[in-house]
Amino acid sequence: MASGTGTEKALSLLRRLPRVSLANLKPNPGAHKQKKRGAGIYGGKTHGAGHKGSKQRQNFIRLGYETGNNPFYLRFPMQNYYRGHHVKLSYKVICMGNLQKMIDTNRLRTDIPIDVTQIANTKLLEIKSLEREGGIMLEDDGIDHFKARINIEVQWASEAVIAAVERNGGFITTAYYDFMSLDAAVNPSMFFKRGQPIPRRMVPPQDLIGYYSDPKNRGYLADPALIAKERFILAQKYGYELPDVNDAPNKDMLLERKDPRQIFFGLEPGWIVNLCEKFILKPTDPELQEYYAS
Repeated sequence: MASGTGTEKALSLLRRLPRVSLANLKPNPGAHKQKKRGAGIYGGKTHGAGHKGSKQRQNFIRLGYETGNNPFYLRFPMQNYYRGHHVKLSYKVICMGNLQKMIDTNRLRTDIPIDVTQIANTKLLEIKSLEREGGIMLEDDGIDHFKARINIEVQWASEAVIAAVERNGGFITTAYYDFMSLDAAVNPSMFFKRGQPIPRRMVPPQDLIGYYSDPKNRGYLADPALIAKERFILAQKYGYELPDVNDAPNKDMLLERKDPRQIFFGLEPGWIVNLCEKFILKPTDPELQEYYAS
């Protein structure tokens, strides 16, 4: 009776238990040894910090940074205008000696004004506006060998560079280009092929208004009368005599200046240049004319 009762209990228990399958099978205790995991979420020698060396730089590099919290121009402040601010523009540097060499080798024409478009057309340097490169900066290396008489527009220049250009009877202007304008200026053929109207050049940001409005910097927003006065003061400071521009055979070229909204010499904002058929479309709508003139 007792055995029958036990058998019945065992059979009823088996009826309630699930069938044996792969889902309810597991290894016997001690069949597998569990590996000891290292520290960090990934484990291993790096403790979750990733790889060292070049792979670390690839994973963590940012614009202006090299695997650290301090940008390279703060750790190696070779150019004064970078100090203390990581969002300031950088510039392609051309020393005065190389500028003279580019003129001597006929890479730059001196019978027309020199600007960022003509300099970029030499293919000796690449200006990347999308990487916060603001244009051209002239440095004073080789300043004693500079002898050309030019009309040049750059984005940044020191007092010594300005004196070197004006000592030879030339003119220099510092002018700001926003990213869209600079992108069109450094590659005009690519821009004209898009069939878009030439945009207006935007005004400088607040932190650069002072620089481009200062006649001492020959800013393009400064009063021309004050610039003429500063030219005379700088000549007295450096001990040279300003050559008479009226005696120059290319007087008109030396005195030519862009409008603050203008990107290309001889081309106005709003015009569309057709390279295939070689003609220029100009806006005739009064609203468009007012928009591009303002």
